[in-house]
Amino acid sequence: MRSTFGSSTLVRLLDGWTPAPAEPSGPDVAERLSLWVNAFDAIRLQAAHQAIAALREPAAANTRRPGPQSQSLREDVERVRSVLARAIAQEPGPVVETARTPADLRRLARAAARPDEAAADASYAPWRQRHLELQRQMELMIAPLREHLRQALSQRSVRLRQLAALDAAMEQVLAPREQLLLPRIAERMEAHFTQLRQAHLQALQDSAGQDDPAAWRRPGGWLQRFAQAWRQLLAAELELRLQPAMGLVEALDNESNELQ
Repeated sequence: MRSTFGSSTLVRLLDGWTPAPAEPSGPDVAERLSLWVNAFDAIRLQAAHQAIAALREPAAANTRRPGPQSQSLREDVERVRSVLARAIAQEPGPVVETARTPADLRRLARAAARPDEAAADASYAPWRQRHLELQRQMELMIAPLREHLRQALSQRSVRLRQLAALDAAMEQVLAPREQLLLPRIAERMEAHFTQLRQAHLQALQDSAGQDDPAAWRRPGGWLQRFAQAWRQLLAAELELRLQPAMGLVEALDNESNELQ
C-alpha cells in the first residue's frame, strides 16, 4: 500500500504517518492488480465478460427503460456517508483489554492496582476496537448500497446493465483482498499512536517537566493530534470504499446528460 501504487488520500496519509520501507521499482499498477487475481478468479471474470457481452446481442434490449434518477441515487449514497461520518466522529469507548504482550500485562496490572492513575496510562486498545467496528459498519452499509445502485442501473440502458454486471463481478473478485488488507490499517495506526506517545514522553524527559494527562486532548496535545489523524484516516477509508458507488451514480449522470 505504498503511494506509488495509487494516489488515494488513504494511501497518502498512511505513507506520510507510518511510512513503509522503500521498495525497489517493480510492476506497474496493472501488473500488481493481476497478482490479486488467481486462476479461479480469472475463470469467474471470463464468464462474467461473456455474460456482459451477451447483453448486447438482442437488438430489442437496446432501449432505455425508466428507472431511479441519479439525484435520488446520489442522495442514497449521501445518507450512508452521513451515518458513517457521524460514527467516525464519536469517541472510542472503554474496552475490556486482553494482554497481548508482557508490557500490556504490566500496564493492566498497574491499572488494576491504582485505578485513579489508570487514565494516565494511554492504551491503543479502544482505538483499535473502534477502528475495526467502524470498518465492519462500512462493510455492512456500503455493500447493500452498491447492490441497490446496480439494481437501479440494471433498469436502464444496456450499457448501464453491462456496467452493473461488471461492478458485481469485480466486487466478488476483489472483496476478499480488501477484507485482508483494510483491517491492517488499524495496525499501521498503532505505530503512529506509539510514535506520538514516545515523542511526548521524550519531550517531557528533555524538559524535566511533569506529565498532565488532562492536556493530552487539548489542542496540540499528542492524543488530540492522534485522534485528529485517526478520524482523517477513517474518513479517507470511507471515501475509498464509496468510490465504486459514486462511479455507478456518475455513470448514470453521464448517460442522462448524453440523452439531453
